[in-house]
Amino acid sequence: MNFPTDFSPYVQYSAIATLVFLGLTLLAFVLKWGIRFRLVGVTSFMAVITLSIFGLGLGLLTKNEIPGAIKYTRVYDNGGTQVVITVPTEITETELDATLRQAASNLFSYGRVGIGGTNEFMIRARTLLHPKEGVTIPVYLGQATRPLGERDEKEVKIEIFPKALAQLPKKASV
Repeated sequence: MNFPTDFSPYVQYSAIATLVFLGLTLLAFVLKWGIRFRLVGVTSFMAVITLSIFGLGLGLLTKNEIPGAIKYTRVYDNGGTQVVITVPTEITETELDATLRQAASNLFSYGRVGIGGTNEFMIRARTLLHPKEGVTIPVYLGQATRPLGERDEKEVKIEIFPKALAQLPKKASV
């Protein structure tokens, strides 16, 4: 599912609707309409919706982009200390490093809690190799660890497994 990350048109439309209801509410009070108190509720609700959309647009869905990182897919997340991402088999060591850094940044959340006494958040990168038909082998290429309560990017430790990278097929030269 692809979500839009620019909420400004929605904020504008919602703010305009809120102002229209505010004007209608004021008119209802001046003319002593019977629905004036219902219009107060509708206007209040529209104001809450407008502020919510505005808050969402401030950065809830923004992701960091690190140069050299490639697209990854999250395949396992225990909601606490461990995440596994999958990457293509045609990945280089520098791309893997950048991808692990991006995943460590984008998947970090202050809501994650330590499970089993550990206070580190670990992201492991894997790929799937098919040595022969009907056989699939998961190969872990590297991992990134960071403290659960620290947002500082300098605290991310990247570990790449060279033996696992050596198993990958080489990119075709053009």
